Amino acid sequence: MSSFFYARLAASNIKKNRQIYVPYIITCIITIAFYYIMKSLSLNEGLDSLYGGGTIRQTLGLGCNVVMIFAVIFLFYTNSFLMKRREKEFGLFHILGMEKKHLMRVTGIETLYIALLGLSFGFLFGIVLDKTMFLLILRVLGREVSLGFYISREAIVSTITLFLAIFFLIFLNTARRLGFSKPIELLKGSNVGEKEPRANWLFAIAGVLCLGAGYYLAVTVQNPVTAIMVFFVAVILVIAGTYLLFTAGSIVLLKLLRANKRYYYKTRHFIGISGMLYRMKQNAVGLSNICILSTMVLVMVSSTTALMIGSDDLVSTRYPYDFTYYGYETHYGDIDYANREALFDQTLENNGLTKTESVRFRILNFTAVKEGDGFTIREGIDSAGFLEDFEEMAFITLDDYNRSMGENITLNDDEVMVYSNRSKIKSDKLVLDDFEFKIVKQLQAFQCVGSGALASNITSSHIIVVKSPEIIDALYEYQKERYKDMAGGIDYIYGVDVDGEDEAQLSAYEQIRAGLGQLGIPENEAVGRVESRVEGAQGFYDIYGGLFFIGIFLGLLFTVAMILLIYYKQITEGYYDRERYVIMQNVGMSQKDVKASIHSQILTVFFLPLITAGIHLFFAYPIVEKILAILNLSNTRLYVYCTIGCVAVFSLLYVIIYGWTAKLYYAIVKK
Repeated sequence: MSSFFYARLAASNIKKNRQIYVPYIITCIITIAFYYIMKSLSLNEGLDSLYGGGTIRQTLGLGCNVVMIFAVIFLFYTNSFLMKRREKEFGLFHILGMEKKHLMRVTGIETLYIALLGLSFGFLFGIVLDKTMFLLILRVLGREVSLGFYISREAIVSTITLFLAIFFLIFLNTARRLGFSKPIELLKGSNVGEKEPRANWLFAIAGVLCLGAGYYLAVTVQNPVTAIMVFFVAVILVIAGTYLLFTAGSIVLLKLLRANKRYYYKTRHFIGISGMLYRMKQNAVGLSNICILSTMVLVMVSSTTALMIGSDDLVSTRYPYDFTYYGYETHYGDIDYANREALFDQTLENNGLTKTESVRFRILNFTAVKEGDGFTIREGIDSAGFLEDFEEMAFITLDDYNRSMGENITLNDDEVMVYSNRSKIKSDKLVLDDFEFKIVKQLQAFQCVGSGALASNITSSHIIVVKSPEIIDALYEYQKERYKDMAGGIDYIYGVDVDGEDEAQLSAYEQIRAGLGQLGIPENEAVGRVESRVEGAQGFYDIYGGLFFIGIFLGLLFTVAMILLIYYKQITEGYYDRERYVIMQNVGMSQKDVKASIHSQILTVFFLPLITAGIHLFFAYPIVEKILAILNLSNTRLYVYCTIGCVAVFSLLYVIIYGWTAKLYYAIVKK
């Protein structure tokens, strides 16, 4: 038999089954294009010229890995829909005389056709959109747009290698299924219904326990550091619980609806519920995937959008002043910083910057270990245990606090005021080994340079106002004795706000850095370091802009995947139910009743994934909020608004998909 026969037959099969193959090919094209774009951007040397370009490229590289894992899982899953639908066709070919090796050759050529189409158009769209995406990420980061056209050979080779491997594995899986199937099984495969499933209470209970455990972890976690570690465990539990509950719970739901005689014995409900009940095992997997993809889209897009919109607030939290100088002391007030402040003031003036506000104070920082309601300092910090036990302690004097905050508060020697940026001290006392203070006030806001520096720590931090420098010196000596070389120090902080252009501030920043090393400071005094809000802000915009770009990028990819899953589910359901509806129409069922039954069937389970995704999102809020706090986003109201907006847009899209797929379903089953 001519080899061209198999090639023509493969092309004819794809054309004949275009209703199921065209969406699959489009998915391959989109996935290939997305991977190429992400890979090309991560290799684009144009990003190296940007401040923080390395961070952006690392973030994009992480996105490549996510797309790669997604491509493997999703293309395998969607291909299974195609093979399930074509089982009858393969069985017919087999009965007409084609051997299994011939069927494998045909499916191999079909896979090759799809691979060539996917790679060709995927690269075409990927290369065209690559420059657009590069310009978009520059726009997101607020950078100048560069000219030129960039095609990454390495990205092309990586994409071809990955997807040829995926298509080859898909072919091997198809060949395996054909090799182990009997002709009669293939001939009846697409029409064979499942036995009526029993309500598996073991699965249902396991699902409830998994979901409950995942929700419990998400709601009860308090420490932001713990939240990062717990998040992945909670995600795995929720995914497992979702699959188990959709598998067992959906069957229970349908049986309860069938037991309700007044509901079940109606034209618009009877066919849909009876048909779905016998195919619920397959339905459950599809519904679970739709639910999980929906949750992923909502969490990613809402959180990254909140970070991007709130980036200005994040920068202000981290850098309360335009310029900040940090000097280092071994005892409170033992160094005169007049010459360094003079360098600041003169450099700002030389660059046309007007000083509008300035603050100066000293602060002692060191790490303590939380034990019960108090804290302790241990010899050998590594013996403290888990990172979640660490909390940052920062002490300033009452005089410095009053001067920087414009207040006139008084304290006794054993009294303190405390500001906590994350978890608060719940006791009315601050106990640190042998040091014990009465907390007279929990400060709700404390805008100072010290709070900005502490905001960058992933651990919870406490700024503690004590009465006198002598207390700070005593605390310094105590922790120095135990931590040795790892001990914290007393920082002298000079913060300045200015009025002037960003370019002038960057120029002044570089000049101040250079000038500090030329002051002739004695050898026993450290030069110190300087920070600039303008210079530091760009790093924030790079990180959060990159996260926002990847969040939207992957959100679009997962949304496309969700739409395709719904499409294939509805198409498969339509072909399964077609004969039932034809029979019912032959015995008098009207087209109006057919439409009503279709809408009843789809609505019965169609919106379950969206509702469940909303529940997942609700319970995920506490843990996501704490993770965002580590990224310095403390504006929870902004995150709530972004989440509500994303849910509203996504729900609207979901309703549109419902209307579209309901029409497709009706077109298949109508007589």
